[in-house]
Amino acid sequence: MDAGSLSSVSPSKTKSRCPLQEQFLQRRNSRENLDRFIPNRSAMDMDYAHYMLTEGRKVKENPADNSPSREAYRKQLAETFNMNRTRILAFKNKPPTAIEAIPNDCSSSVHQQAKTAKPRRYIPQTSERTLDAPDLVDDYYLNLLDWGSSNVLSIALGSTVYLWDASDGATSELVTIDEENGPVTSVKWAPDGRHLALGLNNSDVQLWDTTANRLLRTMRGGHRSRVGALDWNNHILTTGGMDGQIINNDVRVRSPIVDTYQGHHQEVCGLKWSASGQQLASGGNDNLLHIWDRSVASSNTSTEWLHRLEDHTAAVKALAWCPFQGNLLASGGGGGDRSIKFWNTHTGACLNSIDTGSQVCALLWNKNERELLSSHGFTKNQLTLWKYPSMVKTAELTGHTSRVLFMAQSPDGCTVASAAGDETLRFWNVFGTPEVAKPSPKANPEPFAHLNCIR
Repeated sequence: MDAGSLSSVSPSKTKSRCPLQEQFLQRRNSRENLDRFIPNRSAMDMDYAHYMLTEGRKVKENPADNSPSREAYRKQLAETFNMNRTRILAFKNKPPTAIEAIPNDCSSSVHQQAKTAKPRRYIPQTSERTLDAPDLVDDYYLNLLDWGSSNVLSIALGSTVYLWDASDGATSELVTIDEENGPVTSVKWAPDGRHLALGLNNSDVQLWDTTANRLLRTMRGGHRSRVGALDWNNHILTTGGMDGQIINNDVRVRSPIVDTYQGHHQEVCGLKWSASGQQLASGGNDNLLHIWDRSVASSNTSTEWLHRLEDHTAAVKALAWCPFQGNLLASGGGGGDRSIKFWNTHTGACLNSIDTGSQVCALLWNKNERELLSSHGFTKNQLTLWKYPSMVKTAELTGHTSRVLFMAQSPDGCTVASAAGDETLRFWNVFGTPEVAKPSPKANPEPFAHLNCIR
């Protein structure tokens, strides 16, 4: 509709307009409303004009009724109601007050929501620190990096294990393994942040007290080849080897082997216990992903898996349990697969699958936001931050010049360390700064609490 044509507005459309808005009158014939020199009828006081044309004329025609007291009263009344105007038809310079599109109560709630909306987090695109990592073994199937609860990072460089204290940046050497037994093929901190487990190339597993710098025990005989995957479930140390076996070891007893899981035909390269400690996820070079249930484990015979998932088309190393949904598992495939898949471990159903375009080496969940971080190989050798569940890319972090094999998360969940085949260790502030906990309100003390109780 042409905005300048008033005659084309239908009555039905006029009635359907929003209230409190100016409506345009429709001419019935060509002889009505011909006063086109008046630009705006809403600027005129028609009531006052009607009074002046009727009552005002009577006052002028009957001067006898116009006594001084009556005239004074009329002037005071005119001043009070702003009727001292000589022109009936006049322009108003002040524009009309704009009509609010949203009522005051609604607009205030909108403003309040805008203020309470969380601002978008800034994600630095470069690493905040880079350390040299010479002799880091460039092997996709190993796990050579971990960050403990005491804020100490452990990394295996060849046959030597180093400790880096994140609080002061101090570096110390824990142990160097003999050439006949090394190199170190996996490292994993115990939940206490003091004890460190090492998997070796000769199939041995060592347990170290890092505070006393002392070897506590060496577990032998469980595996027949190198141990490339480790994970803890309280006092149970789970080990995965090139022989395809998964063994639960109770480190408190003399004979540590308590459970054995057999389901992989090739090397086990990924092991992750759920937060509840009831389910174990294992990935192998046979492209298989298994879910094991702790409640049905047995030391006498090999335990049957709960789910055998065969959707990946390459080795499954990257595993990460969701921190906000206990039965949600993310898994990443190797160079021939290049996908991240999400699983409901109660039913074994694949919930989603995303093609990342490159080898998936490691996965980490953000503990504070619904985000997932993945590290990749050729061609970009990048870290990618995904928004879950939409899996929209939030950021891509580049800097490594070779595939990013390992990732570890700081105890506060904000900083991520990545180690790559380019023999560098980089630290990324990808998950934001730690939130300062608000102090809990102090409870009101009981009256006379400082006095002895009356017996």
